[in-house]
Amino acid sequence: MTKIYRKTAAIKAEQFDGSQASLFGYEVMPDSLLDALTGEPAYYSILIDDFEPEPDDFEDDNEVSFEIGDWIVNETDEIEVIADDVFKQTYAELPVIPKAVADWIEKCKHDGTSVGDMLCSERRPEKMRDWMALTPGTYEFNQRRYREHQELVARAWLDGYQVEEDK
Repeated sequence: MTKIYRKTAAIKAEQFDGSQASLFGYEVMPDSLLDALTGEPAYYSILIDDFEPEPDDFEDDNEVSFEIGDWIVNETDEIEVIADDVFKQTYAELPVIPKAVADWIEKCKHDGTSVGDMLCSERRPEKMRDWMALTPGTYEFNQRRYREHQELVARAWLDGYQVEEDK
């Protein structure tokens, strides 16, 4: 019987837009082949030091080529190039949540609280309650925002998250 699995490890990825001089510390080099319409390089590449070369490798460097719009993924210290449409079908960005919400998630996990109780607890910090349910700049309860943020917090609990930068 075939089972369906999902990836659970977080990865580091950057979409190449043509302006980056380096990706994951590797220098980006334009290819000599130019796009006929724009006059810009059609392809770019980075050289990756191959610490354990395969027996049939004749070079000490590994060249990875890509185009503008491709995603460069650093997963378990391997660099991979993924086309934009394939990347978007395969990966989802980790949710971005405020520090107060991240702290509450970690406290609840530490205390053995369930995800359901974490979302509905009356002990939730005021900053979290306000962020989840109030229209920004007002004290009006926003049902749609509350539902969206409940799902976002549940996803952060399950998959991990990024903490929102201070404004």
